[in-house]
Amino acid sequence: MSDAIMAAESVSKVLGSGAGQVHALKDINLTLRGGELTMLMGPSGSGKTTLLSVLGCMLAPTAGTVQVCGQSTEGAGAEKLAAIRRDHIGFIFQNYHLFPTLTAGENVQLALDVRGQRGRNARSKAYEALARVGLAHKIPSYPGELSGGEQQRVAIARAIVSDPSAILADEPTAALDGANGQSILSILAATARDPNRSVLVVTHDSRLTSFANRIITIEDGRLTGERRGSSGTPKLLTAAGDGY
Repeated sequence: MSDAIMAAESVSKVLGSGAGQVHALKDINLTLRGGELTMLMGPSGSGKTTLLSVLGCMLAPTAGTVQVCGQSTEGAGAEKLAAIRRDHIGFIFQNYHLFPTLTAGENVQLALDVRGQRGRNARSKAYEALARVGLAHKIPSYPGELSGGEQQRVAIARAIVSDPSAILADEPTAALDGANGQSILSILAATARDPNRSVLVVTHDSRLTSFANRIITIEDGRLTGERRGSSGTPKLLTAAGDGY
C-alpha cells in the first residue's frame, strides 16, 4: 500500500460566530494515499468544499490535525501553510481561474514562477504539461479563445506542472457538458496512477464514479460512508487533444 499523502485526524471546523455559527466539519478522519483518485460526494452544504479547503491548507481546522506529506499543520502560521501548499499541492477549481491576458502557456508557467522557477526550463515544463493534457497546439491561445473543456485542461496542466504530491479538485466538471466532464476525469484518473500522488475530486455527479478508486460520502459535516470505485482505465490523448 502506498504511503499516506494527506491525513485528517479528528478534524472539526466551525464557521461564523454567534447565531450564525455553523459546524461545517465534525470529527473527520480521512487518509489519502498515493496512486488513488478519491471522490468526495455529498449534497450541497454537506461540507465537501470546506473539507477540501482544510486539507489544502487554505483553512485551519478548529480542532484536530492535518498532515501533508508527513508535515503537520498544527500551529502553523500563514507562511508555513503557504509553503506546504506551494511545495505539495495543486488546485483545480470549478471556474478555471485562468488569467485572461495570459496565453495557455503563460498561465501554466505562472505556477512555476511563484515557485522561483523561471526561464527556458520553466517554459519547457509548462509546454510539456500542456502536451500531457492534449493541448500542445493551444499553447499560444488565450483563455477567451478556448472552450470550457480546454480551459479546464489548462487548469489541470497548471496544477500538475510542479509535480505536486496531491491534487485537489473542487467540482472540476460542474461547468462542463457530460462529454467534457468525462474527458477531464479521464485526465485526472491518469494523473492519479502515479504511486507518489493522490487526487481528491469533490463532485456531486454520480456519472463520474467509474473513474474513482474510492468514493467517500459526506453529509452534515460528517463522513457517512466509503466504497471502492471501479476506476475506469484512461485512454491516451492524441496530439490534438481528442480521442478520449
